Amino acid sequence: MLRFDINLSMTLTDVPFLERFQRAADLGFGAVEFFWPDDVSLDDVVAAKEAAGVDVVLFNMNAGDASRGDRGLLSSPAHKEWWRGAMLEAIAFAERLHCPRIHAVAGNRLPALARDEQIDCAVENLTAMLPHLERAGVVACVEALNVYDTPDFLLTKLAHMMEIVQRIDSPHVRCQYDIYHMQRMEGNLIHTIRHLEMALISHVQIADAPARHHPGTGEIHFRNVLAALDEAGYQGYVGLEYRVPGALEETLAWLPREARRTASPSVLTV
Repeated sequence: MLRFDINLSMTLTDVPFLERFQRAADLGFGAVEFFWPDDVSLDDVVAAKEAAGVDVVLFNMNAGDASRGDRGLLSSPAHKEWWRGAMLEAIAFAERLHCPRIHAVAGNRLPALARDEQIDCAVENLTAMLPHLERAGVVACVEALNVYDTPDFLLTKLAHMMEIVQRIDSPHVRCQYDIYHMQRMEGNLIHTIRHLEMALISHVQIADAPARHHPGTGEIHFRNVLAALDEAGYQGYVGLEYRVPGALEETLAWLPREARRTASPSVLTV
């Protein structure tokens, strides 16, 4: 049975951030994920999560200064000290939230460096954090993004994130497989899922392509894709990370309320 969570930062935007934990619970979700909360107190985030009674299953670590174009600094040699401090802060936050996963956002290509140098930096940074991840029981995830939305991003293919995970070879560094991004970059989702080494995938996210709206609005046959994921033995969560084009409740109709915690793909309406 698949387990679902909802992204507070992208999908639940109809109320202020701290109110979204209770909004998710009211919609029938028992688990949530979110981007790094820049504009609110971490103490208030913990309190909102506890009051709503939901689990946090993943959050993005601090990805740097978005106003200057940062998309994570995992792979920037010039920011090693900053990144490691930010990851330590994220691990401490994960412990407070009892959250088992952190998205270690990889960052953009740096024109002055070869791609291999950036991959080496990412591997070195994550390896340095392994003792802290192991102590906290937390997994750091790396994710590939598509070049249409993020043309400068370092990781754009499944093989890119697999390279990092396989080089580190630790259960505390895993892949975050986003079906929307991978459909736009590589397609062939069902074949890929059936041949994945599923133990290397710690989190899955979904949105339909190409507009990144809810399932049923684009080209992906989600019932079949999610059935393949279920049949492959995936054990993590499936995060709803899509833009809402209209009324939120209408964009959730594909996932019946009784299926928002666990469900067989056969109950989906897409």
